[in-house]
Amino acid sequence: MTDTESDAAYADLPPAKARVLLVSILIVALCGIVYELIIGTVSSYLMGNSVYQFSLTIGFFMFAMGVGSYLTRFIGRDLIQSFIVVELALALVGGLCSIALFLVFPAAPWLYQTVMLGFIFVIGALVGLEIPLLTRVLAARTGTRKSIADVMSLDYVGALIGAVAFPLFLLPTLGLISSSFAIGLINALVALVNILWLRDRLRSPKKLLLATGAVILTLMLLTLMASRITAYAQSHLYFDQIVWKKQTPYQTLVVTNTWQRGDLRLFIDGNLQFSEMDERRYHEALVHPVMSMPGRVETVLVLGGGDGLAMREILKYPDVKQVDLVDIDPEMTGLGLNFAPLVRLNEASLSDPRVTIYNEDAFVFIRRTRQRYDRVIVDFPDPNNEAISKLYSEEFYAMLRARMRGNAVMVTQSSSPFFARRTYWSIAATIESVFGNNSNYQIAIPSFGVWGFNLAALKTPGRPADFPAGLSFISEATYAAAEVFPPDIQRPEEVVVNSIMDPKLYQQYEKDMRGR
Repeated sequence: MTDTESDAAYADLPPAKARVLLVSILIVALCGIVYELIIGTVSSYLMGNSVYQFSLTIGFFMFAMGVGSYLTRFIGRDLIQSFIVVELALALVGGLCSIALFLVFPAAPWLYQTVMLGFIFVIGALVGLEIPLLTRVLAARTGTRKSIADVMSLDYVGALIGAVAFPLFLLPTLGLISSSFAIGLINALVALVNILWLRDRLRSPKKLLLATGAVILTLMLLTLMASRITAYAQSHLYFDQIVWKKQTPYQTLVVTNTWQRGDLRLFIDGNLQFSEMDERRYHEALVHPVMSMPGRVETVLVLGGGDGLAMREILKYPDVKQVDLVDIDPEMTGLGLNFAPLVRLNEASLSDPRVTIYNEDAFVFIRRTRQRYDRVIVDFPDPNNEAISKLYSEEFYAMLRARMRGNAVMVTQSSSPFFARRTYWSIAATIESVFGNNSNYQIAIPSFGVWGFNLAALKTPGRPADFPAGLSFISEATYAAAEVFPPDIQRPEEVVVNSIMDPKLYQQYEKDMRGR
């Protein structure tokens, strides 16, 4: 029997059974795009540089789909049975991709990229097999023109549903590991429905039914055990005991603690944000130089800092009357408000009546507000992707400048001048392009190494004076020493100025992290 004769065997497919195949197309398209988003998100969390990770994932996935589509030319018969086999393979490989990547990264980070590309290729190739197989079945019944129109339109609709459902529902509700199990289960259920409705078109329906039952049972057990599996995976990413975790629409928040030495730590997307052992060094260096500059300090803007630790230092100034804290993630500020170990550490600073919390994008807030501030404290994560990089841009600093009173001063954490030397000085150059002045200083933090800050004022900045009593680290002497940069971390000859229109900073950061 030729391929044409084999395809023609589906010409008498009843309308109800054809509709099952059409609905299957929509669902498998949804699953395919979600697998792609899961792998891209996991890689962004673990490796950083979301633009690179998603670009690599999408590009290689599309290539693999092309390979899968090409391979369908070698499938001459049993098209529906082949489709079911593909669904079962996709359910297993796709369902396990997230947990596998999370376990490979801490065990063999040098192998991660290879494993990631392997998953992308296999999943992409399987997804590429699905559509041509079903198109050939439906073309035998309705003709090529109509079948292609029906299949492609449903494929695009399914992709849209999956792309919207992932960030709005799957990621915040289920998390990455449970989402991959759940989507794998959906693929397996598609296979089951096709076996039951189209068993007269299958050569070995009983064997397929047994295989499908085994896959569904496996994925259901994994889904039920998802919390334990997630905890196991996280235990390999973090050295200390996890005491709190949350997947939010914006990021993964994990709090760990080492009870022997009382070291509370916060991680965002796997990156350490603070360690109780030395966080006062960081937060005192961030806050007190800018707050001790000459001039009034009645109104303060804090961007980031949802843990409340910078706020603890700000409220040591009795002249402060209003502090606006802007952090996009309500789960982060909720942690600082309600999680008892962190409330102890931040001294309940976020509950102070002078503090107002805004859970919105800092860029949007600065454009919207008409409030003017005496001091601005910027405590964003490092510019490791394009979304954060815009918050270190000329445009953003220009908007900040417009929200500052005449004698106002601003400060920003600026990454490490040792590990990310060109990134640090590029932030300094970008600030200088807007403010015309900039003070640079750096300190040593055991958890992070050498860490840098940049401070700028609307007028020529003065000198910090009269630091509050009782500080554990910063003083006039330590601040003066912090302004001295050894030769190996001094400003290089060439630095970039970061702009939204020409976003160079996150690329520079990636180069610094790779030692180039």
